[in-house]
Amino acid sequence: MQLQRHLEKDLNEWRIRKNRKPLLIRGARQVGKSFLVEAFGKKYFNNMIVINFELSPEYKKCFNTLHPHEICNMISVIVQQKITPGETLLFLDEIQDCPEAIQALRYFKEKMPQLHVIGAGSLLELVLNQAVYRMPVGRVEFLYLYPFSFKEFLKVFAPDSVDYIEKATLKEPVPEVIHEYLLKQLKSYFWLGGMPEVLSDYHMAEDLVRVQAIQSSIIETYEKDFGHYRNIADPSDLQYCFRQSPLLIGQQIKYNKINPDARSRELKKALNTLEDAAIINRIQATAATGIPFDTTVNEKKFKLNFIDVGLVKRFNKLDISLMLQDDFVFQNQGALAEQFVGQELLAYAPSYEKAKLYFWARDGKGVAEVDYVIISHGKIYPLEVKSGTIGKLKSLQQFLHENQSEFGIRTSIAQLSLEKNVLSVPLYMLSELDRLLFL
Repeated sequence: MQLQRHLEKDLNEWRIRKNRKPLLIRGARQVGKSFLVEAFGKKYFNNMIVINFELSPEYKKCFNTLHPHEICNMISVIVQQKITPGETLLFLDEIQDCPEAIQALRYFKEKMPQLHVIGAGSLLELVLNQAVYRMPVGRVEFLYLYPFSFKEFLKVFAPDSVDYIEKATLKEPVPEVIHEYLLKQLKSYFWLGGMPEVLSDYHMAEDLVRVQAIQSSIIETYEKDFGHYRNIADPSDLQYCFRQSPLLIGQQIKYNKINPDARSRELKKALNTLEDAAIINRIQATAATGIPFDTTVNEKKFKLNFIDVGLVKRFNKLDISLMLQDDFVFQNQGALAEQFVGQELLAYAPSYEKAKLYFWARDGKGVAEVDYVIISHGKIYPLEVKSGTIGKLKSLQQFLHENQSEFGIRTSIAQLSLEKNVLSVPLYMLSELDRLLFL
């Protein structure tokens, strides 16, 4: 099975760029960072040297100096391979275990710019946030990796269907039979999610019981990491927030909803840490009256998006055999659909910067809320999520009226269409939003 990621295109562009800098791949544990880089290295380089600081801590001594030539000479002796700029990829995995290697990256840019160097690490953010190990600004670039998007999922399990999505237009939407087929694939994705280990195992065995076991194992792996965060947040607060977050999808967060017995300050610290580890993403409230959204953000008002829709299902303890029931996934599953949409928006955002999610809410007289607001081609669009084919759009219309926006977006299991000032986009076609809005 080939787990092809769209980030490979960005990696290749980085490879051939003349003014490239050392690269850091950022993202949560188990989203496939190491696999991606190693597959990329085998495909495009004459040789690749992989140093995993977690498995081979002895390599840390090579970074007692910040001189790249000395570092490479010592590594070459140990691995008995020559490091040749332009031909060798040096991959520093679990780089957070060797902060000195992070510091050394700036000198690779200055003194060995022709050498391709990539670093990655699951707990990287915890090191970068420590004042003593501040990132060498301007000397390193980043790419952000998330779980498999639905489009990446289709390229594995239903590759022939991708062409229909990429070519669909308002005049020629996806044929109805393909539409129904894509909804079935979408239902599978809601259960399986986008974690690479889950998809790889299911592709080989199609064992639903095994899928649940792997998802539970991934959850346990995240929880075991909380001990590494001890100097930042209390592990018990972290675990509580981690366990509650998937159950609060779609709701505006109040700290007493998470744990009425804990102090808001400590819960905020725990949520910030989970966000740094890319396990959760805040969906921040914004007035959306202009670009950028951050200028009108209300930091006290937010919702949460968890790392993966399949793990959300696992937290809810829903037996995956329910996947076989035709209508179960989409009926009364608004929160799950919101989770999926947030996950998709993150996956298709520019990979070179940390993506953010926003929603719009108006309190007081005439309460209104739009699930997401997005920017495409320099314009602001409200995006409402519906788990079924019908649903009122009062809040979306209120947003359009107050902001004098051209039109809004509804995403659901309905076919692609445009009715008055609402563009209806199937959930399975969120990868095409920018293209559809530009038509």
